[in-house]
Order: sequence, then C-alpha cells, then structure tokens
Amino acid sequence: MAGHSKWANIKHKKAKEDAARGKSFTKLIKEITVAARQGGGDPSGNPRLRTLLEKAKEINMPLENSKRAIKKGTGELPGVSYEQYMYEGYGPGGIAVMVEVLTDNKNRAVAQLRHVFSKKGGNLSEAGSVNWMFSQKGVIKATGAQITEDELLEILLDFDIEDVSKNDNLFVVTCSAKALIEVKKAVKDAGLTVEHDQVEWVAKDSTTPDNATALKSIEFLDALDELDDIQNVYSNLG
Repeated sequence: MAGHSKWANIKHKKAKEDAARGKSFTKLIKEITVAARQGGGDPSGNPRLRTLLEKAKEINMPLENSKRAIKKGTGELPGVSYEQYMYEGYGPGGIAVMVEVLTDNKNRAVAQLRHVFSKKGGNLSEAGSVNWMFSQKGVIKATGAQITEDELLEILLDFDIEDVSKNDNLFVVTCSAKALIEVKKAVKDAGLTVEHDQVEWVAKDSTTPDNATALKSIEFLDALDELDDIQNVYSNLG
C-alpha cells in the first residue's frame, strides 16, 4: 500500500520508543486540549476526544495530564491556545511531504520547518502543491501472531477496506475514514492488538528512490518528526 512502507514501519517503532520514554505525552496533550476546545470536554459526546483518551491510556500517560489538558481546552484552566496548520513540500529525491503542525507560535513553527527542509535537502512549497497526491484514509496498525495476512483480509472483506499488509509482525489495515471505528473493532475481535488507529493522509502512489536517497529521505522525515510543533508527517516514500 502506498504510504505504508519502510518509513511507516520505522516511524511506528519510533513512536513506541517515544511512548516508553514519555516523549509522546507532549504531543498528545496538545491534541487533547484542541479536541476539548473544538468538541467539548465530555468524551461521550466527543468521539475525537474519546479516541485520544484511549491512546493516552495505552501509553500509560497519567490521568491527571489528560484532565488538565481537557480543562485547558474548555477554558476551566488557563493555558496556551494551539492552532492547527498543514504544510506541504518536497524532500530529498523529490518525495512529496505533508506536515501537520499544532502550535502556539506559528512563526516559530515555520522557522523550524524551513530550517529542516533547507538543511536536509528539501523544499517547503505552497499549499496545494502535493496534497492532490494524498487522500484521507483510516489506518490501523496491529500486532499478533495468531492470524495470517490472508485470514485477516478474509475477515475484513465485508468492511470498506482498501488494503491489508504485513511486515514482520506488524499488520497495517487501510480503510475508508468513516469505517475506522468498526474496522478497528473487527481487528480486535480477530485477536490482534491494535497499537495505532487514526485518520491519516495516505499517498495514492509511492515512490522508491535508490538506497542512498532513501536514507537521506528517512533522515529528513525523522528530523521533521522530532520537532515539538509537528504532530504528524506523511510522505509518499516507498
């Protein structure tokens, strides 16, 4: 599946390491604050918030952190105001990149973005330059050895899925954004452990550069992902 390749697997492993170190708390707290601000602080009436709180529980983030983030989002506690932005550009070898930013200081975020693009051989471009190469899809990543790729595909045939793949012990299921919740349940019912479920920008087609360029591309994407104001990085690297 385009968009789910070597970089996607590296990013998944890195996310688990970040969670173990508590590094992912900061980004998740920002998302919870924004979700509460946009949809209210009651998880039962705010699906996005409910999903984020489940994720917080999965990475063992203290409950108090989530509560404070919600109260900051609803205005019960003072806090910074985060805004969301999407930036587009090209990386080494011409790979297409979409960068989701969540920040309280747009000027700082853009300056840091430009620095990484410039230093790592990329080019930050105008809105609309690459987003036509992507579409929003539900992406589920799960682990488990009880089932094969073909068996999982057969189980999910009745759902609005587009692809099922397996790399090492990691299953990646791509489905329509609207079907994400029901497909996630079906994957769990199949005996797998869901480690990631989110609506993402998935590349319609992937590009596979030579090894040297691929290494530069991965270093570039990793550098973007390390920035505090960056929530998600999407590319068409194959």
